[in-house]
Amino acid sequence: MTSAGIRVRYMAAMIVDATGSGMYLPLSLIYFHHTTGLPIGQVGAVVSAAAVLGLLSNPLTGVLVDRFGARAVVTGGYLLRAAAFTCYPLVDSAVPLFLAVLVVAFGDVSFSPSVHALVAEISTGTERDRLIAAQRSIRNAGLGAGGLIASGVLAAGDDHAFTAIVLTSAAAFAGAAALIRSIPAPHRAEAGAAPPSGGYRTVVRNRPFLGLTLLNIPTAFGYMVLAVSLPVYLTTELDQPASLIGTLYAVNTVGIALAQIQVTRLLTRFRRTRAVAAGAAVFAVSFVSFAVLGIVSTGVTLLVGVFVATAIFTLGELLHGATASALVVNAAPEETRGRHIAVYQLSWAVPSALAPAVLTGLLALSPAGMWLVLAAGVTVSALGVLRLEPRLPAEAVRTPTAMTVLEER
Repeated sequence: MTSAGIRVRYMAAMIVDATGSGMYLPLSLIYFHHTTGLPIGQVGAVVSAAAVLGLLSNPLTGVLVDRFGARAVVTGGYLLRAAAFTCYPLVDSAVPLFLAVLVVAFGDVSFSPSVHALVAEISTGTERDRLIAAQRSIRNAGLGAGGLIASGVLAAGDDHAFTAIVLTSAAAFAGAAALIRSIPAPHRAEAGAAPPSGGYRTVVRNRPFLGLTLLNIPTAFGYMVLAVSLPVYLTTELDQPASLIGTLYAVNTVGIALAQIQVTRLLTRFRRTRAVAAGAAVFAVSFVSFAVLGIVSTGVTLLVGVFVATAIFTLGELLHGATASALVVNAAPEETRGRHIAVYQLSWAVPSALAPAVLTGLLALSPAGMWLVLAAGVTVSALGVLRLEPRLPAEAVRTPTAMTVLEER
């Protein structure tokens, strides 16, 4: 069982991290355009190049987690980002911009595999589902709060506001590192275990886990629509005002923040694979709804339909997000958990990098077709996870609560 003190410190770190990130994320391109005078297109190209190169740290993250423990890697990633953010005010041209953003990219890429491995180290069974759900809820709330704080700071109109936001974000990462470092690490992580034999060959030989990873790729593309294709679809195809985008984003983030913990608590009574498949199926309904709206709806019906489709998308995320993470954490063998989760995270990182080009390309070919392709992809994911269920470890598929319910029946 995870002690209350450990949970409090872990969640406090997530709040501090998310608030700092939320202050900076909406301003990342604008900040460097404002402080360096570089064209926004050049800033975007440099940041994207650094992000792609940063993916190289993914396999190294898995090795470090298995060798030194997740707590050390999460802490190190936070400190990397804190150091780079502290240097941001010194950036005055493209080369130092690339170097600073590359360091942040390394820290960003290391975060997801290491933090999920940390959850596995400090919790067990149903607790993992609930801790991941609480993390998602808190992070959504923190990101929103950070964005509001940044808006308030910038509203003052002071030229030093950008620098204040960046340095505050750096302090937030350093604070999160201190909180994570204060969590007692398992003996294996403290002492440093012998490197597991086989390395990434062990992951390659784990065919069910690789199947779970590959099946997540279409769903990961689906997650990207809110940030990538929906804004373009709304403004250019449905002729809606740009202000609607922020409102729909708020519907999603507030919905996750308010409901994720309660939904996940209910889902612990069922097989994780069934919940993940249900979430992907609900995504498909949302995507088909968006496609239909572009063909048949106008006026008030269109506006209501957009909100309904977004709410359905949010429900899919509530069903899928935390439970999928718990499924993967429990399916990864303890000895090579870092490597397994690092490989799985590629199923998120690669779609995130490719989504702007892929989704906008599909949108240009056929707006309705893009939504139907996404719906078909997540449907394949849902059916694939159900077929994979018998080959996954029993402790990954069923939570202790689900097993108790099954025995009672």
